[in-house]
Order: sequence, then structure tokens, then C-alpha cells
Amino acid sequence: MSQYIYGKNIVKRLLQDNTKIYELYLLNDDEEIIKLAKKNNIKIIRTDKKTLKNLCNSENHQGVIAKIDEYKTVGIDEILKTVGEKNGLIVILDELEDPHNLGAILRSCDAVGVDGVVIKKHGAVGLTPTVAKVSVGAINTVKVASVTNITNTIEYLKEKGYWIVGTDMDNAVDYRSLKYDMPIALVIGNEGKGISKLVKKHCDFMVKLPMVGKISSLNASVATGVLLYEIYNKRFPL
Repeated sequence: MSQYIYGKNIVKRLLQDNTKIYELYLLNDDEEIIKLAKKNNIKIIRTDKKTLKNLCNSENHQGVIAKIDEYKTVGIDEILKTVGEKNGLIVILDELEDPHNLGAILRSCDAVGVDGVVIKKHGAVGLTPTVAKVSVGAINTVKVASVTNITNTIEYLKEKGYWIVGTDMDNAVDYRSLKYDMPIALVIGNEGKGISKLVKKHCDFMVKLPMVGKISSLNASVATGVLLYEIYNKRFPL
């Protein structure tokens, strides 16, 4: 199966990474994109705004679309085998729904060297073209496992030596109080409902981000970025 990926930055990244592109659709000339496409012998199709919109079902295509193979997920064991001897770091997304959040989270995961991300196979966002665009290439660098049951995956990670850190505003400690000096699986909940009650029961620690303003919560991707950099800071202090 193939899919259409849109947006100048992500398409440039695909070209620079020599990703297999079947066809490249352009609205206007872009010297850098054309040069990269010709270098990789990729077919360029000149087209109009209506065609581009129909191909990607979005008006945010920025005048460029690439036809590529669908993004593939991996098994949880494939993520684990790449960790090696270091303390692993995995992000588990419990029914995240917004593709913009997933794309931004993948970008943060790439920045701090997260070993992999776990998403739910049903009832949650998958690896869509919008996710690819927002991730600006991180969708290609961060391994993503798609699982049918989050709690079963958590228990499997526990058997492998991982400690599960959940996020919540109630019955939680300040996120800065943990040392994070062990294999960690960080659980981020749904944008509106947070982490499910069942998943909470399987967490070893619950952390929260202190807030002094009038807004009671942070965007899921922003909160993930803050937490990941705290873990990075604890593991790699100046």
C-alpha cells in the first residue's frame, strides 16, 4: 500500500534520506526539491491545487506531495533489542487521538534519543501523513510499535526490567523528584481523559507538572517534551 506525504520540509527530508518515492507532485518550481528529485531519478508531475488537495485531503500541502510506501510499525521486541546495555527510554501513548500531538511527540523523542514509542492499534491515532508532516522526519527515525493492549505491553516491559512512569495531576509527585536512573517507560494519556484507570493501576510512579497559572493542563505533546528533557537532564547532567 502507498500513501501521499505532503509539506516541503518532510518531502525534502524524504529526498535527503533517499526514501523510495514513486512520484513527486509539484505545484510550483522548488529548486532544491527538483534537484534532489532528479538526483534520485524520481518522476516529477506538475499539477494544480485542486489535484494536490484531492490527493492528500488537505489544503496544507505547501505545493508538494510525495507518493511513498505506508509507514510501518514494529513489534515491541524490535524496540527492546536496539536498547543495548543502557537504560532504555520508551514512550507509551494511551489512546492519543490528535495526529499533531503524535507528530510533535515523535519530534521530541528523536531529539532526546527515545528508543521507541508505543501506540494503541485501535481507537487511537496512527502513522498518518499529518503525523509525518508535523514530525518533520522523526516518523522515519523513531521506532513505533502498535499494540492491541496497552496494559499487557506494560506488564511485558516490567518483566524486561522497565519501571512505568505515568502522568496525572492527582496522587502524583513532582516530576523533578524522580532520578530516572533505570529503564523507563513514560505513559502519556489521552488529550481529554488522560491515562485510563486500568493503565494507572499498572504504573509504578505517577508524576505531575506543577502549574501556577489559571490553565489546569498542558498540551499532551508539550508535557511530553518537558518530561523527556527532565529525564535527559537527569541522565546526562552538565
